Amino acid sequence: MLIYSSDKLQKDLHHELIKKIALGNEEALTEIYHHFAEKVYNTAISYLKNIEEAEEVTQDVFFEVYKSAKHFKFESSLSTWIYKLTVNKSLDTLRKRKAKKRFGIVFSIFSKPNEESNVGPTDFHHPGASLEQQEDSTILFKAIDQLNHNQKTAFILSQIEGLKHKEIANILDVTPKAVESLIGRSKQKLREILEKDFPNRGKSK
Repeated sequence: MLIYSSDKLQKDLHHELIKKIALGNEEALTEIYHHFAEKVYNTAISYLKNIEEAEEVTQDVFFEVYKSAKHFKFESSLSTWIYKLTVNKSLDTLRKRKAKKRFGIVFSIFSKPNEESNVGPTDFHHPGASLEQQEDSTILFKAIDQLNHNQKTAFILSQIEGLKHKEIANILDVTPKAVESLIGRSKQKLREILEKDFPNRGKSK
């Protein structure tokens, strides 16, 4: 396993690995996978709240890295590219899920009275939440789902994944100042949603 001692060294090592992947080196892909897989999975599951879908997105991201390494633009960081792939593939999965749900609703119109249409979401507990935090985690992610795309991405990447504003700006193709504004608006919106939709949160503890 490679040791990353500084941002500059890490970027150089990542670029060397990408060059090797572009030549078909699977060991270099394994190295990238070990370094980023947990971050990719955590980001995907924050969007999808479904273990199987998050695992599938994780696999898809690294397949895309392997397939598209020869097109990688070296002026950006590998981390930015991988996070952008993760966000886009998570959003694609959500769009497919919504289409499937709409089909399920239409199909249910023609179902027999006692047939069930399994289209409702289940409660989600983020793997990063402790046992004591699971109830709050479920409530928070229900509220996060009501944010628009950019607000949701800025909030997840900054508050849950801990990315710096500059990297989030590169992922969203906006300025760091715009990221700061998005995070501020997302927090304000979440406060409003939680106060309106979940006024009794925390009172059972």
